[in-house]
Amino acid sequence: MAGGTWIAQNKVRPGAYINFVSDGGTLGALGERGVTAMSLSLSWGPSKQIIGINAGDNVKELLGYDIASEEMLLIREALKRAQQLLLYRLNEGTAASKAIGGLTATARYGGTRGNDLTIIVQTNVDDNAKFDVITVLEGSEVDKQVVSAISDLKDNAWVAWSGSGTLTVTAGASLTDGSDGTTTNADHTDFLGALELQEFQTVALPSTDSTLKGVYSAFARRLREDEGKKIQAVLENYPTADHEGVISVKNGVILTDGTTLTAAQATAWVAGATAAATIAESLTYQAYDDATDAAPRYTNSQTIAGLEAGEFLFTASGGKAIVEQDINSLTSFTVDKGKKFSKNRVIRVLDGIGNDFKRIFESYYLGKVNNDDDGRNLLKVEMISYLNSLQDAGAIQNFDSQTDVTIVAGTDSDSVYVDLNVQPIDAIEKIYMKVKVK
Repeated sequence: MAGGTWIAQNKVRPGAYINFVSDGGTLGALGERGVTAMSLSLSWGPSKQIIGINAGDNVKELLGYDIASEEMLLIREALKRAQQLLLYRLNEGTAASKAIGGLTATARYGGTRGNDLTIIVQTNVDDNAKFDVITVLEGSEVDKQVVSAISDLKDNAWVAWSGSGTLTVTAGASLTDGSDGTTTNADHTDFLGALELQEFQTVALPSTDSTLKGVYSAFARRLREDEGKKIQAVLENYPTADHEGVISVKNGVILTDGTTLTAAQATAWVAGATAAATIAESLTYQAYDDATDAAPRYTNSQTIAGLEAGEFLFTASGGKAIVEQDINSLTSFTVDKGKKFSKNRVIRVLDGIGNDFKRIFESYYLGKVNNDDDGRNLLKVEMISYLNSLQDAGAIQNFDSQTDVTIVAGTDSDSVYVDLNVQPIDAIEKIYMKVKVK
């Protein structure tokens, strides 16, 4: 299904083509939110595919470590706010293995985590003709099978078995030669290609690589403008993107356990928090979960300069690290894209309207409803109902169903033209007060 923006009514593919301009227009969301995405180089887990991880999931078998471990830091940060993380393992690595007599144990996934596996083979105490084959991860038993021969073994979540014949007893044989391997920028391109087919709100790039920042920025622009998928990319120190689809994170934070996160690492939380924020919610002055300070701190003049450059930054306040202002990297304002487009709360409203109208059109109207007065009126009623729900949710205001929605026949016999006026609600961020002393 095609989508995106339009200049003239000359599109070939069936689809919903929506322009957002400052005159009366800023569009937003009432659909489901809370999905962010990220690619990482890991030491365990399936490679080259997108895995959906929900907040609260036990990821130990899937990713090799408990969610509280150091290795899961960025995954944990993303899921502090997001409902779901679409995770892509960039590297494949080499699987650790060990030959024990006629048996070979091979780690299920490539990566150094496989080197932490040990296989114990001992005679079963109840039946001397059988053996206990125990898989151990860092001293903890993760699988145990009682078998008579190698052929009886079943692969488990950690190890795949091969070989034949009888088992050889061992007090503990450690798997070796597992390695993480390397990643290239092409792996990120593959990730974005797979991600494009998913439904999500944000994607984080926890990297300082300037080439990759350009790739992710271009990806966000293309999906927003050519594919009609209103998403945002969260990058570190990339205000040159100058686009509402890119959030540029300037600094990091210090967590309560003393861990200092760089701006690149903080993109995981920002992407998760942005994805999870409702259309009637701003992240301005919200505290970064479990953080005590900004890293580094900025002076007042530095903070102002950062905001004017379109940078999303953290400020130390009351023993917390708070979001100074919920903005994106757009700074080159035009008649069609005014300053309000730099506010992420407004963009969430805009994006919600764009995404939801596209979904509603595809599901209920595309190819199903006549392009006559009755059909266009049905579409108008649908839009009015949706916009009223946005107004009830506190996302837009002053919506007038009699004057703010116009639907007429388009240039072609199979097209319609919609003229829509909406006024997104922003959060109060500044108070100017005059106090008279009598």
